[in-house]
Amino acid sequence: MYIADKWTDYEVIDTGEGDKLERWGAYILRRPDPQIIWPIADESGPWKKTDGRYYRSSSGGGKWEMTKSLPERWTITYGELSFHIKPTNFKHTGLFPEQAVNWSWMMDKIRGAGRPIRVLNLFAYSGGATVAAAAAGAEVCHVDAAKGMVQWAKENAQLSGLESAPIRYITDDVFKFVQREQRRGRQYDAIIMDPPSYGRGPNGETWKLEENLYPFLQFCTTILSNNPLFLLINSYTTGLSPTVLHNMLHMTMAGKFGGSIHCGEIGLPITRTGLNLPCGILGRWESK
Repeated sequence: MYIADKWTDYEVIDTGEGDKLERWGAYILRRPDPQIIWPIADESGPWKKTDGRYYRSSSGGGKWEMTKSLPERWTITYGELSFHIKPTNFKHTGLFPEQAVNWSWMMDKIRGAGRPIRVLNLFAYSGGATVAAAAAGAEVCHVDAAKGMVQWAKENAQLSGLESAPIRYITDDVFKFVQREQRRGRQYDAIIMDPPSYGRGPNGETWKLEENLYPFLQFCTTILSNNPLFLLINSYTTGLSPTVLHNMLHMTMAGKFGGSIHCGEIGLPITRTGLNLPCGILGRWESK
């Protein structure tokens, strides 16, 4: 498992009964997590000091219950990177902290490349990977179908002192955007993608991971440069194994460019128990 264990502004304090107790800077939030099927060992201490808790609704969705007045948003940092945190109606906070293990990896790859690197970040959400790649010196194209998320990414870049960095922000359906880039002959040295299980583009386009991921990945190889640096896939889809990502990367990237493949679970350490919380899977292809 790849563990994001270098945080100071974030931690999973404890887990149990379907919930995780997290510290986001100065605030403690309690949120549901379907992977947590064990009981709470000790409900004293931090479990009784939450600043906000998200409750799922039996009819879908859910709501936050705040035990104190939280700011509308606040800032946390990871090394040189800074991010706005804001509890949303869908339980998320605008950041997936387990991805820090990928941010550090890609920053090392970009800085060690010894040449200019152009990165394409697809399904880019609030721009964690965009900010990391830009901070490492890459030119970045950030693509997401949600206008609000693209704006959030711009704000995160500004927070990290990257308002003048070469970042291009695109609100579009990712498949259509990649097809246009291919027609334009535009190429990238690295591609990052974090595809949802299911989604809709700004014009009603549908995305189903089981049907669309492989052909999309295959098509993405056509816009890579002749000397690509890396390709990263993240997935939170239940039931999709690291071996599936490995097989797809082997049939697409390794078959065309050689290199090496590393896949596995991604997770976060749990402070009170010393255990690790699984948070999805990743697949990395990198040039040798």
